[in-house]
Amino acid sequence: MANVSIADIKALREQLGTGMTDTKNALVEADGDIEKATEILRLKGAKGNAKRADRSTSEGLVAAAENGDGTATLIELACETDFVAKGEKFVGLADRVLAAVAAARAETVEAALAAPAETGTVAELIDGEAAILGEKVELRRVRLVKGEHFSIYLHKTSKDLPPQVGVVLGYAGDDAETARSIAQHISFAAPEYLTREDVPAEAVEKERALVEQITREEGKPEAALPKIVEGRLGAFFKQVALLEQDYAKDNKLSVGKVVQDAGLTVSDFARFKVGA
Repeated sequence: MANVSIADIKALREQLGTGMTDTKNALVEADGDIEKATEILRLKGAKGNAKRADRSTSEGLVAAAENGDGTATLIELACETDFVAKGEKFVGLADRVLAAVAAARAETVEAALAAPAETGTVAELIDGEAAILGEKVELRRVRLVKGEHFSIYLHKTSKDLPPQVGVVLGYAGDDAETARSIAQHISFAAPEYLTREDVPAEAVEKERALVEQITREEGKPEAALPKIVEGRLGAFFKQVALLEQDYAKDNKLSVGKVVQDAGLTVSDFARFKVGA
């Protein structure tokens, strides 16, 4: 049996983030050779990746970066436990994945996974690190946001965890402070669309049919139905369209009014919440 020192075990654990027993056993099997032990641990982890394929990933983080060409990238990298999510290895992996996805200007998860990353692809990078971390890791969402300027807001729902809610706001104008406030509003209010015109016609008609049915069942006068339905449809738009929403800092104002008064034009936005 190789004479494996505590210092060697500690050094390899810090490098790879592996468990004490697994690290020691790999070093023993490799006769103390650090490089060979690393290969053994990666191979063992890669076999484990296949077994973990069906596991759920409800933890993780969001990360974002400006790309310098009128675009910014937002990603959600998911894992199984908050223990892994807050670890340096996972946070570092997210930074590496974000850099590769942003460099490729990927607009879909499929394109992002196929993007070049270090010595292979993003998919290979994630698989390799997942093998060491011992958990299923997946790139769940990617969004390329376009704009003249950007406000990036990353919110921690717990001080012990990395950011769990991420917003990228693309805009034109000079009021960066108001733009950041709008990004914060988005993180809280979770709009799905920018304007009411952006809401798909199918979704609008489905909502219209629903509120009309509710209104009829309430026994409202037939003549009053159109006005009541349109009013309730307006409430729907205020829920899902950013510029229609009541501003979180002053609900007497709409976000659209705040944006207009600040001389801003919102071109695009994205919001991700881990696990949602």
